[in-house]
Amino acid sequence: MAQDPSFDIVSKIERPEIQNAVAQAMTEIQTRFDFKGSNSEIKLTEDTLVLTSENDIKLKQVIDVLTTKMAKRGISLKAFDFDSKIEPATGQTVRQKVKIQNGLDKEQTKQITTLIKDQKLKVQASIQGDSVRVVGKKKDDLQEVMAAIRNANFNFDANFTNFKG
Repeated sequence: MAQDPSFDIVSKIERPEIQNAVAQAMTEIQTRFDFKGSNSEIKLTEDTLVLTSENDIKLKQVIDVLTTKMAKRGISLKAFDFDSKIEPATGQTVRQKVKIQNGLDKEQTKQITTLIKDQKLKVQASIQGDSVRVVGKKKDDLQEVMAAIRNANFNFDANFTNFKG
């Protein structure tokens, strides 16, 4: 007996893509005239980006360069929390820690399952830890769910993985 088609909704960003975007942003920062002699830097840790610069204005420029490079690489900016406060750092610099979303939290999975149920399609959505599995008899129904998720205006990033048809 064949298994019904399914897919998972997750929030994961490919780490090499983030590393490449950070490397490209750092290259631009080191070569741009308005950053000459400035102490601006982007560091990637396990689940955060640490941005440092001389002052708030330069830090905002660093963020602008970084977000431009991420957008060009197809990385959703919804997966990053740029709302953390700017704090003073060592050596007359300022720092901002940007959290990288990895996985969906309980509230986000509930929002997704509610949206899927509101579609009134013949699919089942089940929460599986930090992801949502969607199973249905018809692939067309699954594609409609994907379109609804893409068109939904969530304040977080949602990707599709683990397609089984």
